Amino acid sequence: MTCFKREAAFWPMRLDCYDPLDPNGNITVTFDILRWTDDGYVARVTIQNYFLYRHVDKPGWKLGWTWARNEVILSMSGAVATQQGNCSSFKVQKPHSCEKDPIIIDLPESMQQNRSEDCCRDGLLSAWSINPFKSFSSFEVTIGNVGGTSSVSKPSNLSLRSPGPGYTCGLIADTDPTVSSVIGGRREEQVYRTWKSTCTYSSYVANKTPVCCASLSTFYTPTITACPRCSCGCRLADSNATSCIREDSLSGSDPDLVHCTDHMCPLSVHWHVKNNYKTHWRVKLTISNYNYGKNYRDWNVLVQHPAFSQPATTYSFNSTVLPTVGTSDDAALFWGLEYYNDALLQADEKQLGSVTTEILMRKDEDSFTLRNGWGFPRRIYVNGENCEMPLPDDYPKLPNGSSSKEPSSHHFLLFLVHLTFITL
Repeated sequence: MTCFKREAAFWPMRLDCYDPLDPNGNITVTFDILRWTDDGYVARVTIQNYFLYRHVDKPGWKLGWTWARNEVILSMSGAVATQQGNCSSFKVQKPHSCEKDPIIIDLPESMQQNRSEDCCRDGLLSAWSINPFKSFSSFEVTIGNVGGTSSVSKPSNLSLRSPGPGYTCGLIADTDPTVSSVIGGRREEQVYRTWKSTCTYSSYVANKTPVCCASLSTFYTPTITACPRCSCGCRLADSNATSCIREDSLSGSDPDLVHCTDHMCPLSVHWHVKNNYKTHWRVKLTISNYNYGKNYRDWNVLVQHPAFSQPATTYSFNSTVLPTVGTSDDAALFWGLEYYNDALLQADEKQLGSVTTEILMRKDEDSFTLRNGWGFPRRIYVNGENCEMPLPDDYPKLPNGSSSKEPSSHHFLLFLVHLTFITL
């Protein structure tokens, strides 16, 4: 991920990050004015997630803005403002919110009252590549105290917390009014006015410690390359302590309580090169949850590896290959099967939560090799967050003891055939 400073007509000067694996990823917030009222308007607000592999997890999105004048929210459907504010000046009908800077949250999916179309996903938004039909949410809001249609001004200072910091939103700008097809496409209807803002994400802006690390192993060596030490922070050294987790803590639900390890990451990914056949090779991919207080629902893992330019079969996960920009390495996105392993369960005293699959990949004769760490991923992301990778010098080495020397093709082939026969 490359970061640079960006300045444009409707972007404030800020630190922006370009992701070659998802160059157009963003969350777009759209305000559509559907109709006018005596003292304001009715608008539909849509939050659309265009990130290919980053989703919005619990506790869900929070959307905020600042009114230009003295607008108030008279009523809402499909969402709710967290604060009503001071509405003492309204004697007849008390508005839903009189806050100058309202904060809006989604409603639970089970909510049967106060619903609107495409609403109420409990603040969750799926990644675009995984489920585009659940990658957006909308709600309707009736705005009053405007003073007539000629006084309508778009709000400012849009903010998106989803579910924490890291999102930076551009200015809310006028765009071409949204046009929708109705009556089975026989008619098009246009809203009165449309405003839009685009929000991008940066781990640097989020200022978070890493949440994931990767470990590596192969069939041709017993050596396991573990996650780098202190990948997600370090624990205090105490020679007298046998554990860094208090026994009474396991009964709680602290989402930051992580199993004691050398890497101290809530999540880890293990890539194991399992078999080498004549025309294919097989990998076992395992994702583990070291968190005692949090399940990861609708998890996903993105693996960047040149082998994904060839067809691959995944046995226990869903998968798709994403287009990449500015890199020769393709990237495959993996996520769980619904009602089977789409939830990565929290750890307990006896075992970690984990999900696993095997991946059978076809060899490309022009590129396939096991030398120089080719068989291992270039980058791994879990739920859109970069995993700390081991240093290349620590990768498992071929049995000849040096990955930089060309092995004898005759002896090396016999060795691989022998090991493959043993592992079958």
